Amino acid sequence: MQSKSEKLQKIAPVPPMGWNSYDFYNTMVNEEQIRANADFMAKNLRSFGWKYVVVDIQWADPNAGTLNPHTQYVPFTKLCLDEFSRQIPAPNRFPSSRGGLGFKPLADYIHSLNLKFGIHIMRGIPRIAAQNHSAIKGPALTADKIADPFSISRWNGDMYGVDASKPGAQEYYDSLFELYAEWGVDFVKVDDICNTNMYPQNPYSAQKEIELIANAIDHSGRNMVLSLSPGPAVIEKAWHLRSFANMWRITDDFWDDWELLKAMFERCEVWHKNVGAGSWPDCDMIPLCNLGWGFGSLRKTHFSRQEERTMFTLWCIFRSPLMLGTELTSLDKESLALITNVEVLNVNKNGHNPEPVMRDENQAVWVSYGNGCPARGQDIFIALFNLSSKDADVFISLSEIKGISKDKTYSVRDLWEQKDLFPLQGNAELNFPVKSHGAALLRLR
Repeated sequence: MQSKSEKLQKIAPVPPMGWNSYDFYNTMVNEEQIRANADFMAKNLRSFGWKYVVVDIQWADPNAGTLNPHTQYVPFTKLCLDEFSRQIPAPNRFPSSRGGLGFKPLADYIHSLNLKFGIHIMRGIPRIAAQNHSAIKGPALTADKIADPFSISRWNGDMYGVDASKPGAQEYYDSLFELYAEWGVDFVKVDDICNTNMYPQNPYSAQKEIELIANAIDHSGRNMVLSLSPGPAVIEKAWHLRSFANMWRITDDFWDDWELLKAMFERCEVWHKNVGAGSWPDCDMIPLCNLGWGFGSLRKTHFSRQEERTMFTLWCIFRSPLMLGTELTSLDKESLALITNVEVLNVNKNGHNPEPVMRDENQAVWVSYGNGCPARGQDIFIALFNLSSKDADVFISLSEIKGISKDKTYSVRDLWEQKDLFPLQGNAELNFPVKSHGAALLRLR
C-alpha cells in the first residue's frame, strides 16, 4: 500500500502548471470562455508543460457578478445544488451541465485536448443547505447536523464550515469528491482553508477539514491535485501541509504590484526548505498581460516587462506551481515568449533544493541544483535580481554558493536570452548587468 507521501508524489511529482480563470474573469467565467482558453492552451502551451484548466470561484451561482462593481459576491445568493446539498454548475453559465451532467461534458472536452480539468470550491457546506435542513448523501442526516455555524469565511458568505467531529462529516466530503471523480476532475483548489483569516488567533482552524478532504480524495479512487488557499500559510504547520496537500498558498492574493512582488522574496525564504516532490509551497497565480480584477473592469497588468521577468524567475527557481492568471486568448507575443522559454521552465521542473544566497535592498540571489543536493559536476542555476530603481550589476562571490569548485572553470549560459556566455572560474566574483526591477537566470556547467 502506498503511503500518503508516495501518493502525493505520484499526483504532483513536479510543480503543477496551468491556468486559472479568476484573475481575468473574476466570479463570472462561463463555459464558452473556459473552452476558448483551453483551446489556446492546447494549441500554444501544452507542449511546454502547461496542462491544468481551472474554473475558479462561484461556478454554482447563476447570479455571479450581477452586483458588480458594488459587491463581488452576491449576498444570500441561491446556489445551484443537487439533492445531496452538493454544488453543481449554474446551467445559464455552463449549458452542457444541464440534465444532471454537471461538469462532466466540459471535463471530457478538456481531456480530449490532452489537458487536465480543475475546479475551485469553498470549504464546508452551503449555508442555504444547512438552513433548509437539506439531505446529505450517505447517513440519514441533514446538512445542519454537520455544519459549524461558528466557522465562516470573512469574505464569502456562501458556506458554513464542516464540524469534523460530527457523524456524517467525512461522508459529506466523500460524497463531494465522489461527484468530482464522476465528472473527471483532476485538480481541486479549496479556499478559506489554508489560512482561515476570519480567526487571526487560530489561522489554521480548518486543519481537520483538510484531513477530511484529503481522505475524501483517497476514497474517490481518482488522482486529484489538492491545492489550498488562501495564504499566508502557517509555517509552523508545514509538516501537516506536506502530509495532506500538493499545494498551499504562502501569500494572500497576489496581484501586479511591485511591493507585493518584493515581499515574495521573504515569503520564499521562509518556505524554501519545504519544497519537494508532491508538496509545493505556492506563490499564487501569475498576473500578466491582461487582467480583469476590479469586479469586471479590464486592464493591462501594472507590471513592467522587467518585473514580469523577475516574477517568473522567482517562481521558477523557487519551484512554485505555475498558474497563469490572464486571458490566454489575448496574450501578447512578449508574454507568450516569457511563459514558453523551455530553458527557464526546466529550472522549475528539474531544479532541486532552491535556496537564497543573499538579499538586501538592492539585489537578491537564489540558486538551485540540477540533480538534487549540491555536488560538484552538476548544473547550478543562479538567479540574479536587481531590486533597485536603476540598472546595475548584481554581484556574488561564487565561493558563497554550495557545490561550486574553486578549481573548476564553468561554462555560463544565459537562460532567458538562450545564449552561451563567458567561462568563469569557480573562485571568481560574478558581476552581471541586470535592468532595474529585472532578473537574470544563469546556468553554470
